[in-house]
Amino acid sequence: MTRAEAHRLTKLAGRLGAAHEPIRAALASGEVLADQAAVIVDAVDALPTDLADAEVVADAEAALLEYAADHDATALRVLGRRILDVVAPEVGEAHEARILEAEGAKARAAASFSMADDGHGTCHGRFAIPSLHGAILHKHLLALAAPKHKADQAKWGEPVATRDLPTRHRMGQAFCDYIETRREDTVPHAGGVPATIVVTMSLESLLGGLAAATLDTGGRISAGEARRLACQAGIIPAVLGGPSQVLDLGRKCRFHTEPQRIALALRDSGCTAEGCDWPPGMCHAHHDVPWHQGGHTDVKTGRLLCPRHHTLTHDPGYATNPTAHGKLRFIKRT
Repeated sequence: MTRAEAHRLTKLAGRLGAAHEPIRAALASGEVLADQAAVIVDAVDALPTDLADAEVVADAEAALLEYAADHDATALRVLGRRILDVVAPEVGEAHEARILEAEGAKARAAASFSMADDGHGTCHGRFAIPSLHGAILHKHLLALAAPKHKADQAKWGEPVATRDLPTRHRMGQAFCDYIETRREDTVPHAGGVPATIVVTMSLESLLGGLAAATLDTGGRISAGEARRLACQAGIIPAVLGGPSQVLDLGRKCRFHTEPQRIALALRDSGCTAEGCDWPPGMCHAHHDVPWHQGGHTDVKTGRLLCPRHHTLTHDPGYATNPTAHGKLRFIKRT
């Protein structure tokens, strides 16, 4: 027997006093295993003394010992958390509410987030948040990570390796899209203005050049990425001309309004790329004439595109041709 196992069993023996005689007897007779006995003791000792009297405690202990015949220690732990719902339903709900409130407060107080850039274009991070917020985030990302139409992916020549991405990769891509599409009215303010990223780039780069752009946080991104973000995401392009003179700091009107988005959804019924079946709720509102090139933010010159095809419209490796049916046909440049 290892030292740790001996310590664990000795501690359990000390807890099996007169208050837990039925559990001690069941363990001695072999009716329950040591790990099952420890879980039952934990569950019984955790019962609130102001809600559970001696009779309720005895009933809970007897019920868990009976469950042990068909459930292992892991299942017994789950049952033990809800045992009052079985033996005393009149107080079980109040007990559960008390537990959940305490767990929620503890989780919120212990919430943490850390992130670091590895210097090679990737950020790595860890976070711990309450279950409620985790469930909200997970549901939001699932809405963005719906599987793409495989036939459409093959049509556009995507590598096989990206056509069947594991869920964690789809969720990671959805998380990127989730961050990019935050509107200025949904982000916190710092110094009286929305906490948005400012990208500094030359006028030539904004109009189609290849020079890199600089973030106000010190990072660097490609000109194509900056143009794509300026079209859709909560980002302000600081366009420089001449001797680094600021020509444009962005305009709030570059975003389509909610009524315009509804009108686009009714008209387009989803992504307007030829062969794509993404629904309107998962699409971006795109300017046919780029906003930074004088395009207007209206329904007539706008269209819906899924995140992938919206990215391709700003990719210099692809050209687009409108079809007779109002769709966009993507052509890979050679």
